[in-house]
Amino acid sequence: MKVKSILVSQPAPTIENSPYITLKKKRKVKIDFIPFIHVEGMSAREVRRQKIDLSKFSAIILTSRNAVDHFFRVAEEMRFPIPNALKYFCQSEAVAFYLQKYVVYRKRKIYVGGRTFNDLTEQISKYNEESFLIPCANVLSPTIPKKLDELGVKWTQGTFYKTEISDLSHLKDVYYDILVFFSPSGIESLMQNFPDFKQNNTRIAVFGKTTINAAEKAGLRIDISAPSPKVPSMSKALDLYIEKVNKK
Repeated sequence: MKVKSILVSQPAPTIENSPYITLKKKRKVKIDFIPFIHVEGMSAREVRRQKIDLSKFSAIILTSRNAVDHFFRVAEEMRFPIPNALKYFCQSEAVAFYLQKYVVYRKRKIYVGGRTFNDLTEQISKYNEESFLIPCANVLSPTIPKKLDELGVKWTQGTFYKTEISDLSHLKDVYYDILVFFSPSGIESLMQNFPDFKQNNTRIAVFGKTTINAAEKAGLRIDISAPSPKVPSMSKALDLYIEKVNKK
């Protein structure tokens, strides 16, 4: 079946040259962006209950832009003056670039990984005498604690925000040819909002191994997946799929 409509379970991109805008024009398809999950910040009091003392850490591990936002928000709520000597370890260039929203980049010690947390561990291993804090959501990929323990560094996990399932009742009678997911939480939201969901001719696109596992566990048929060596992004995976099926 040809693809005419796509629902991406994330907020709409804020950049003008988004690959999804290019895809929309190139393939002449409808693309909607509706977050299946949303983030709620933990209060400074809730963070303190986790016995988190920001003054005890010499380095911060930032795995997402949400982590950046909520670390600085909580620090401000705690009236904690962030020292200039604090080291920032960012999982990707995108996270490091976003960090400039809060700090003067050239005046801070910022270390950047590649695309995965494994890439960042190479940087972390060079500073094994630091005391690391990971400000994260209520769900953290199990590979991160495992890798840090393997490195033998001193680290602490702090829940600075939590992921909540969005109300999608307005989509009850709406149909899309492709549903796109980037996290297990998105799959969970689909199943909680629509417990009687039947996939039928709806194509499911997933990004990342954990999302693939969640989709399979939910009994969904996966039609499109990324990343792979030849298809590094979801927009590229969608483009190739649409090119194939819309030719028929």
